[in-house]
Amino acid sequence: MGSFWFFRLVLLLGVLGNCVHGLGFNWGTQATHKLPPKLVVQMLKDNGIQKVKLFDADRNTMSALAGSGLEVMVAIPNDQLAVMNEYDRAKDWVKRNVSVYNFNGGVNIKYVAVGNEPFLSSYNGTFVNITFPALQNIQNALNEAGLGENIKATVPLNADVYNSPPNQAYPSAGRFRTDILDLMTQMVQFMNKNNAPFTVNIYPFLSLFGNDDFPIDYAFFDGAPQPVVDAGTGIQYTNVFDANFDTLVSSLKAVGYGNMPIIVGEVGWPTDGDKNAKNDYAYRFYNGLLPRLAKNSGTPLRPGFIEVYLFGLLDEDAKSIAPGNFERHWGVFRYDGQPKFALDFSGQGQNKLLIGAQNVEYLPTKWCMFNPNAKDLSKLADNIDFACTFSDCTALGYGSSCNSLDANGNASYAFNMYYQVQNQDDTACYFQGLGTVTTKNLSTGTCNFMIQIASDSCVVHPTLLLSLAIVTVLTFLLVL
Repeated sequence: MGSFWFFRLVLLLGVLGNCVHGLGFNWGTQATHKLPPKLVVQMLKDNGIQKVKLFDADRNTMSALAGSGLEVMVAIPNDQLAVMNEYDRAKDWVKRNVSVYNFNGGVNIKYVAVGNEPFLSSYNGTFVNITFPALQNIQNALNEAGLGENIKATVPLNADVYNSPPNQAYPSAGRFRTDILDLMTQMVQFMNKNNAPFTVNIYPFLSLFGNDDFPIDYAFFDGAPQPVVDAGTGIQYTNVFDANFDTLVSSLKAVGYGNMPIIVGEVGWPTDGDKNAKNDYAYRFYNGLLPRLAKNSGTPLRPGFIEVYLFGLLDEDAKSIAPGNFERHWGVFRYDGQPKFALDFSGQGQNKLLIGAQNVEYLPTKWCMFNPNAKDLSKLADNIDFACTFSDCTALGYGSSCNSLDANGNASYAFNMYYQVQNQDDTACYFQGLGTVTTKNLSTGTCNFMIQIASDSCVVHPTLLLSLAIVTVLTFLLVL
């Protein structure tokens, strides 16, 4: 009997050793063709991932997570924050999206993300007055439901909510933005009172994006040749992640909560859509980040364990590209759940590489290409624009993976992306006689002409289906 349990323990430790302890992933689903949630959950488990952060509380996703044991952060999108300012609506949201999964074999929800980066300067204050009331209502609703001891409400914030004064641009001078200082102080006080963490998204990549003067080595973890010295503490910073994180620590300290727990809600590196968004840079970034997390070295002002969610899990071809073409390429895994690079997820040199999604179903092996026999090319540009309007052509941009294609190659790439989005419908490769279907793979070098995955079918966990039905009936009776 003793040897049996020892063997089980060895197996368990082997699984946990696949990745950094406590490491999570952001699982976004803004894709035209989503991997079946069950396949994604199994892929997470195969890679030893223990935590996942969502951007909603979609029932199909939650059903797949039921019984998995993964810790989950569910989310309330920004466009629902105003509704959550009504306490009864907040209570109803908690009932429908949290309480319903609180059963043996259900979903292990640990956090509720109230909004996503709602105080971004680019939002021009749209969510400033409604985020904190929503946070209060959700946490109070969790408390009233008897769940608040184990499930905490937090607000994932962009790092632009704090900064250092221009004449004191170093971490120890960090302060919350003056325009939201009072609000941030109140939010921090409330979260601290409820033992909830502060959640921040940090993106060293964005320091490089659009800023050719930024020292590129400072964005990574393998040592900048000229460290930045904090004039207030004398600490040397060799990477922007540590400096950014410690600016937050100083900002929290300035409002009286210097020891508040901090979660890094998002951190990662995109692999396409910009000259600095490429696989080798992403590999360099993660290959520096993961060993640091494995060592629990923390940062100069906050040594020790840091809870981190990588951004992101999968590429999402339907995301907005308003911030940049790179937005659709944050995944460590491709759209089909296959790894982009051979990354050691243990962070400890164990050579335990990423494991891709299993049993993925693809559409037939055929592509749409520019018809070399086309006679009238007068409408070629219009058809390329049409294809790219309704599919993802971000890989064609400057510095991207397909930027080196010729004019015919650009047309073929655009036509194929639209054709795949349309599930290889024959009419989707016509383009007024400019397109034709081929069984020859058109991929060249770094430019991949994709074949889309088959659309997923949704299977709902039976126990969960019963729980959802009960909640629906109770809600209906309460309305009556």
